[in-house]
Amino acid sequence: MLIEDAIVALQIHEVPGKAIEMRAYHKVDRSYWGLTNPVLDDQARLWRQELPLDERLQLASELWDSNAHEARICATKLLMKARIRPDDHAAWTLIKTWLDEVDCPAISDHFCLAGHRRLTSNPSRIYEVEAWTQSQHMWTRRAALTITLPWTKHRNPKPENLAIREQVLDWAASLAEDQNTSIQKAVATWVFELSRKDPERAAAFLTENGPKMRNFARKDAGRLLPQNITPAA
Repeated sequence: MLIEDAIVALQIHEVPGKAIEMRAYHKVDRSYWGLTNPVLDDQARLWRQELPLDERLQLASELWDSNAHEARICATKLLMKARIRPDDHAAWTLIKTWLDEVDCPAISDHFCLAGHRRLTSNPSRIYEVEAWTQSQHMWTRRAALTITLPWTKHRNPKPENLAIREQVLDWAASLAEDQNTSIQKAVATWVFELSRKDPERAAAFLTENGPKMRNFARKDAGRLLPQNITPAA
């Protein structure tokens, strides 16, 4: 599929005036087309159904390289299929090439949604993600936590999933000292989501690491937990 045709298929759904609002909201200097997320969902779903894997990967790569906000989000949605047959190695590799260019919360969140499908399909990739926690690029450090959120969802995790959960909690403990607001929010989100399924472990994390966190993040992480386990700094 030609990238020019794909862009036309997306841009015909422009909502008048929305592009200006999006530019003001996201505060990143790039093209905005004024599209809604349901439009991107529908178009990406159609292309996932119609295009063979090699064409889908090529289209995702070209949409990302266009640097338009909605194009980058649509690129990630093309890779959000739970199972990619016969092999998802190329999809995972493509996702990793995008990482250094992630530069805003919306694109980061969609990037991580695509990434965690590839990560849960092959959990051994967690060792590649571990290196992200040491990156100078803030969005890469943030992605290490956001992409691993599926490991907060198990109420009775199998031993291999529990091991990954503890591995990521070690990362979160280290990143709790990072005073960047986005990193603090990412740590808080991970611990909060964990508290839904394992409040005791979330409480233990905050007892040990809460004093290192900024006040807003500590409170956000523990809002489902008893007040006495979110110690003041």
